Amino acid sequence: MNQNNDSDYDFKVPVEIEIYERKIYDLKQLIEISKGLNSTLEYNILIDSILLTCMGHMQLIRAGIFLKKGIDHDVFVFHRNYKGFDLDHTIEYELEPDSEIVKLLEDTTRCYTLEELIDMVGNDPSLETMKIIDPTLVVPLKGKGKLNGIILLGDRINGEEFKEWEKEYLLNIASLAGIAIQNAYLYEMATTDMMTKLKIHHFFQAALVEERERAGRIGTPLSLIMMDIDHFKVFNDEYGHTCGDMVLVKVARVIQESVRQLDIPARYGGEEFAIILPNTELREATMVAKRIRQSVEESVVVCSGKNLSVTISIGVTQYDKNRDIDNKTLVERADKALYISKAEGRNRVSLLE
Repeated sequence: MNQNNDSDYDFKVPVEIEIYERKIYDLKQLIEISKGLNSTLEYNILIDSILLTCMGHMQLIRAGIFLKKGIDHDVFVFHRNYKGFDLDHTIEYELEPDSEIVKLLEDTTRCYTLEELIDMVGNDPSLETMKIIDPTLVVPLKGKGKLNGIILLGDRINGEEFKEWEKEYLLNIASLAGIAIQNAYLYEMATTDMMTKLKIHHFFQAALVEERERAGRIGTPLSLIMMDIDHFKVFNDEYGHTCGDMVLVKVARVIQESVRQLDIPARYGGEEFAIILPNTELREATMVAKRIRQSVEESVVVCSGKNLSVTISIGVTQYDKNRDIDNKTLVERADKALYISKAEGRNRVSLLE
């Protein structure tokens, strides 16, 4: 009898130890994941980190995230927030905030397979979007009780299905990611001009310090563009401040659509804008400035039933390690180039080396 008990005991201990060791390992991994996700407040870097974390820990071929379009948007979009999925880039993959899938994920905290979603939400239009993407597993990304996104996971490298403990582990990762997304979202709100959706002046100054130091340290080029809306006072005086605001928003949108993700467009103050262009020579920055000038000139602002034409004057310069020991000298040189454009008739691009 004692021998059998010893045998049972010898059999159970290794299994229990293995379970506890795995839990300890998972906790250690989650701590490291938390450190990684909270090491940045930059939205694009954070998204990449979340995707790579899920893909690495779960050995996935595909992963993506539905996130809100911007600060003042409620619609969840899949645009560029994915790796491995073969999708049609001409289609906008969106989930409305009142869709049954979003409601389900807001009300529950668990992972779903696509088949489970089909059974639960019926004929909801958002389901068609999910079917096109064809995820293996759908994970709600929550932070502080709010749905901040939806993680879609594809096939695994080993072809195995997700075990229950793996789904729980993914929910823990999603919880950490949700908090990080929420923090990044709050940071975005605090550093963004709500009218134009460009960065505020204080953020611009801090970012310029960082980019100057990086350019000086590793020897990469850095350019700066300064812009001013021509005769902006006329829009306010003749058509009212509402029309003036519409002009600001229109020009800001053109700027946003004309720059790369790594560039930093900002509302410098009033009707003046600035763009920091890392790893960009003066010649390339001038091409960007000319493209923006032309796009603004070709745009039309409709206000009070009238089509209003807008133009901007632009100055461009490049960071010089020997001269630009602070932001002031670099900004002043770009400003001088801008005022050359103003003095020579406006609606043009000038540069100073």
